[in-house]
Amino acid sequence: MDTISRAPKPSSTAEELARDIMGVLQNGPDGDPGSFEELAMRVFTHQFANNEPYRDYCNAAEVSPGSIHSHREIPAYPTSAFKSEIVTSFPFSEAVQSNITSGTTSPNERGRIFRDRLGLELVLEANRIVTENYIFPDLQDGQRCRILILAPSPKTAPSMGMAIGMEATRQHFGTPDSMFLVDHGGVDVRSLVDALRHSESTGVPVALIGATSAYVYFLSRCQKKNIRFALPAGSRLSDGGGYRGRFGEMTRNQYYELVQDVLGVPSTHCVNMLGMAESGTNYADDSLRSWHHGTDGPRHKAIPAWCRVYSVSPTTGEVLPHGEVGLLKHYDLVNLPAVLGVQTDNLGYTDERGGFEIIGRAQVVDGKVAELPSDHAVGPMGDSRIFRLLEGYMNFSIDFKMGRIKGQGKKSS
Repeated sequence: MDTISRAPKPSSTAEELARDIMGVLQNGPDGDPGSFEELAMRVFTHQFANNEPYRDYCNAAEVSPGSIHSHREIPAYPTSAFKSEIVTSFPFSEAVQSNITSGTTSPNERGRIFRDRLGLELVLEANRIVTENYIFPDLQDGQRCRILILAPSPKTAPSMGMAIGMEATRQHFGTPDSMFLVDHGGVDVRSLVDALRHSESTGVPVALIGATSAYVYFLSRCQKKNIRFALPAGSRLSDGGGYRGRFGEMTRNQYYELVQDVLGVPSTHCVNMLGMAESGTNYADDSLRSWHHGTDGPRHKAIPAWCRVYSVSPTTGEVLPHGEVGLLKHYDLVNLPAVLGVQTDNLGYTDERGGFEIIGRAQVVDGKVAELPSDHAVGPMGDSRIFRLLEGYMNFSIDFKMGRIKGQGKKSS
């Protein structure tokens, strides 16, 4: 099979593809899935023609746009490769944003993910829609919520995807008194406590959004100091990054119990987010949305109409049946400026309800992926040294500043 030839001329321009992908986004996360296949093949053709490192990867696999018939056959680029290559499907001179990857495979190696104007517009719109549907499904048109963000702002961490995403969330959904609570001095614990007490006294719900470990650390310190809050109904907590299946030193259920005990927020209103710099769309737990619509079923990460997620065998790469643990592979139409398919080192499984769950990061033993995930906890900001230092400094500042906060023993009901 002669696939190592000249790249074919793309059938669609980036502008045409971005327009059509935006149309899929506007139909919402439950939109018509029928358009995905055709769009995915067009995106692959475009990326094969314009993305040299990815084209080389496809040629090595003997795959080209003319040799396949399904998006499942499109090669998924490994996340590790982003650390050694500039992976763009547009002229690099047109880049308007760069994010640092978390470096989870090798802590000392980080990749940079670049996006052009079209790609950035797609990513911001996709994640606005995810946030609207899964974190704020109960807000009426034009309604806003006070958002307390336990993560650095773009000013503090301009290359952190979480910071950029949180700023967009603040702009779209936050009231004017929404605020970032992490700066170069660490976490502003006093302002956080004051804001929570204000919500208690006024009965106005708040949304806490930010890094998983920071919330675990703050809530654990509150519990030890017998500090409790009775946040009004409708308050919620969304944590991002997570620990690849664990929440710091505790299990998922222990985390929910901690949130309920300290804040009075039920597990239905706890939404964990999974985001990867290498891909475009953030995935959210469907817990709050299911509660709002009165539907049942165990929580999972919902897969919006413009994405596909598969669990694949670490040895053969074959797609595994629902419920079987393998390496998670993502196809995301909004990843137009890079690559449609991304192969991660995250272990997880899909389910028959159209979602997936992550259980941990793969560990490699004797050159092979082990069946059990790594015991190494990955922080919400990744394993790279600078993010580890930032996370450690945030937790230190919480510990130090909590010493000045007196326990009031106000037990949530």
